[in-house]
Amino acid sequence: MLLGGQAPPRIRHAPNTRANAWEDVSDLCAAFGLELDEWQEEVLRAGLGERSDGRWAARQVGCSTPRQNGKTMLIVARVLAGMLLFEEQLIIVSAHRQDTARETFFRLVQIIDDSPDLKNRVDFIARSEMREFIRLKSGQEVRFKARSSGSGRGFSSDCLLLDEAQILGAAAWSAILPTMSARPNPQVWLFGTPPTENDDGEVFERLRGLGIDGKESRVAYLEWSADRDDPLDDPLTWAKANPAYGTRIDFEAVASERAAMSDEQFAKERLGVWDEVARHRPLVSVSQWKEMADIGPADGVKPDALGVDMSHGREISVGGCWIEGEHSHIEQVWAGSDPNIVVEWLVERASRSIPVVVDAASPASSLVPELKARKCRVVVTNASDMAQACGLLESRILTETLTHASQDAITNAILGARKRPMRDAGGWALDRRDPTQSIYPIVAATLALFGATSHKRSKTSTGKVVILR
Repeated sequence: MLLGGQAPPRIRHAPNTRANAWEDVSDLCAAFGLELDEWQEEVLRAGLGERSDGRWAARQVGCSTPRQNGKTMLIVARVLAGMLLFEEQLIIVSAHRQDTARETFFRLVQIIDDSPDLKNRVDFIARSEMREFIRLKSGQEVRFKARSSGSGRGFSSDCLLLDEAQILGAAAWSAILPTMSARPNPQVWLFGTPPTENDDGEVFERLRGLGIDGKESRVAYLEWSADRDDPLDDPLTWAKANPAYGTRIDFEAVASERAAMSDEQFAKERLGVWDEVARHRPLVSVSQWKEMADIGPADGVKPDALGVDMSHGREISVGGCWIEGEHSHIEQVWAGSDPNIVVEWLVERASRSIPVVVDAASPASSLVPELKARKCRVVVTNASDMAQACGLLESRILTETLTHASQDAITNAILGARKRPMRDAGGWALDRRDPTQSIYPIVAATLALFGATSHKRSKTSTGKVVILR
């Protein structure tokens, strides 16, 4: 039987590195009476690899384990290392709930109180609720806070440790990431459990997807979980999914949970089994999309940008976007399969005044040379632009600043569309790889939204676009 932290992770992805600081961290923790389990050392080994320039190989580190296995002490270990080994000036520990962050705070304070040498390095400890922080005499600080979907300005740090990552929404993540980019060697750690149907687990799901794909060189991900077909009542399954089974978690505790939970609850909560369809949740619910329907601008009102996309079957969609203040409206304004006709249509309606946005990776890019030759104002997007465009679409949905014309083509496309992680940190694109989903109308509309936001049409144009409803 696998006991005492011996169970290996079921999923493990980490960058290849030449140097690693995990043993130094383990020795440091032992010096302060914190003996790490083998599984905790394995997470540190995956996350603390260094590149030849001394920077972290993994900018993002994810760890999924069932509850009570010891994630909190792993966070404490990383904080101690940041303070005493890595000389990180600001470390932030955050959780969805403040009491979870406070638990880590009190465990770290206990270690400080038990060590005269470490206590001598501390300048001040703020213990007031919602204002907990530790300041060293060197000026380094560790702050503990709850997070929200608001501004991420307060999360700018050298090391950010996010507990309860299964409740980390895209809005909060999008606000946090830019604040870290200015740091010389930032690292973000996400610790959590499989999201429930009520959790906003999109960010954690996306990181897990990168770990499963195993292609992202700046990400580390480890997961302890059972396979979906493992027997639920077998203690070997319990040990496989819980690296601290036999130490922090005993047979009686798990048996009691098994008796009290349904099969589905036990598989998720104690065996760490993810809902595999969670990675493929739609961008928006049917009810939410229905509420966003609007008649939009009057016929003859020119769009601020047009977007063009083509399916692998050579079907073409042209999307239009109108911007008014903080609000935007998208529609499909042309659809067909003849490239010559769509070029003529675009030349007549857009000319040089309205930007026509085409993604370089789309089959529609074959139209670009002719459009440019006909003097259209063409904007060709790259992967980074597409990630920005998709993030903009998501942001507009989340902030309820997007409307649409309730056209079947766009509705079916967005409800069938799924996300494909991109190499850019936190970035994603609409996934073209599923041949059963025709997503090109929403891609065209998304490109139009991007163009309308970043490449607005000339205000002196006099051409007329007739909206095709």
